Order: sequence, then C-alpha cells, then structure tokens
Amino acid sequence: MAFARKRLSATALGLTAISAAALVPVAPAQADPDIQDVEARVESLYHQAEQAQERFHDAKLDLAGLRKDSADLKADQRRQSNRLESIRSQVSDAVVRQIQGEGLSTVSQVVVADDPDAFLGTLSTMSSFDDLQQSMLDDYRVELEALEIRQEATDDRAAEIAELTEQLDEEQREVDAKLAEAESLLDDLEAEERERLTSRSTSTRLPTNVPASGRAGAAVSYALAQVGDAYVYGAMGESAFDCSGLTMRAWAQAGVALPHSSSAQYSSGPHVAASDLQPGDLVFYYSPISHVGIYIGNGMIVHAANPGTGVAVSGLYSMPYVGAVRPG
Repeated sequence: MAFARKRLSATALGLTAISAAALVPVAPAQADPDIQDVEARVESLYHQAEQAQERFHDAKLDLAGLRKDSADLKADQRRQSNRLESIRSQVSDAVVRQIQGEGLSTVSQVVVADDPDAFLGTLSTMSSFDDLQQSMLDDYRVELEALEIRQEATDDRAAEIAELTEQLDEEQREVDAKLAEAESLLDDLEAEERERLTSRSTSTRLPTNVPASGRAGAAVSYALAQVGDAYVYGAMGESAFDCSGLTMRAWAQAGVALPHSSSAQYSSGPHVAASDLQPGDLVFYYSPISHVGIYIGNGMIVHAANPGTGVAVSGLYSMPYVGAVRPG
C-alpha cells in the first residue's frame, strides 16, 4: 500500500508539473511592436523632422538675404572699381604732364601698370613724386582702400553663402531620414493599428460659426477649407502644406505677406496674451519655436499637424504652447 501511495503521489506531481508547464505562455518568435511605443516614437520623429524643416526655412531666408547682400556688394564693388579707374587715368595724365627728368621707361611703367598697388608703388619711387598733385594721389589711395574693403566683403559673403548652402543640404537630409524612419515604423503595424494611431489627438469636426471677419476672417476661412489636405515638409499649397506654409498661404488671402518659417512668423506682428486670443491669430509651439497654427476660437486651432494627420483642427494646448502673434 505504501508503494502504491508513493506511485500515486509521483503521478500526481507529474501531472501538476505538466499542467503548470502548459499554462506558461510561449513567446512568439518576434514580438509585435507596442502601439504606444510606436506612437511615441513616430510623433518624436515627425517633430524632429519638422524642427529640421523649419531650420531649413530659416536658413533659406538667410540665404536669400545673403545673396541680395552679395549682389549689392558686387554692384558697389564695380562702381568703386570704375571710380578707381577714373582717378587712375587722371593720375596717369598728370604723370605724363608733370614728370621732368624721368626716363620714358619709368613713365610707361606708370601708365601701363595693371595692378592698382603696383601702380601706386611705381609712383612712390619716382623722384618727381612730390611734384604730382598730392590731393589726387590721396584720392587714389582712399579709393583703392575702399575697393579692397568691398572685395573682402564680397569674398566673405561668398563664403557665408557656401556654408549656408551646405546647412540647407544637411537639414534636408535630416528631414528625409526622420520621415523615412517614421514610415518604416508605421509599415510594421497592421493597417487597423496604423489608422488608429494616425487618427488620434485630432478632430475633423469643423466649427460652424467662427467669429472672425475682415482679413482675419479670410485667413481662417482659407485654413479651414484645407482641413483634410496632406502634410508635406516644405509644401505651401495648393493641396499640401507644412505648418508655416499653411499659415503663410492663409494670411496671403488677406493680403498679408508672411515668411515661410514659424520662427520668422513669430516676429511678424504684435504679440498677444493667451487670454486675448482672437480668431486669426497665429499660435506658436515648442522651444525653440518649430510649429505654428491659426486660432479659430473656443480653444481650438487649425494647423498642418504632421504627415500622419495632415491639416486638422486641434486643441489650443495640444502641444507645448509658446505664444501668439496678431498679423496685419
């Protein structure tokens, strides 16, 4: 009997072990991505790409300014070169008229010297230098120095343009890389999960009555009419926008020119407190500023959100709020 009881106990223990083993979950060969982790990472990548895109816009504005400055400097340099050549001709004529006792070869060296510094140096070695009109030579020196300053400034602008052009390329590469990484993460999700992720934190319900008129009304009406359009980095219409592209186009309908940059738009008008917001005001997000939308009243904004959402209506404080500006 004791032997039978031992065998029974052993059998029971074996069955218990088998049952317990059957209850242990078997991990899949490759775990599915956690939807919340993917959502957080995609949102972060979208924002990083938007930051790079807005830096791209800022650099592009700076580049346009530098190119205009460079063109102005080159034109000024040409004018200065012409002034210098005019004085050079006057000095050459004076040399021919006033030199006494100098050899013909010395006079020829002065007249035909191509380099402005060599021209001045040759004059300085001539025995009859003091006989020349001193004021004319002084004018020549001043104009030569002015030309050299302009040449240096032009060269500096060219170097700045080259550096900024490389920065533009770097920012564009970062935008492309962040967007590609986000798309890769989304591709790993099932279609239903992807749809659920990209439709969160936004609303497609449009307000029926926005209390805005005049220029602000025109801007708000245009922006709301774009709800559902795509978000594309660098786009400013007709059917796709980035954040500052949408606000720029919206206020253009009201005859107000805004730069294609959220940080530059932050300086486009007087700042207003959150408690004084009116429909049409531009609202800005993140530090440094990298996103902008248009306030439409009742604590809501319309904005080009990100590639997963497009142009949509969202809450005023759905992102880290920085401040607001009233254009026009």
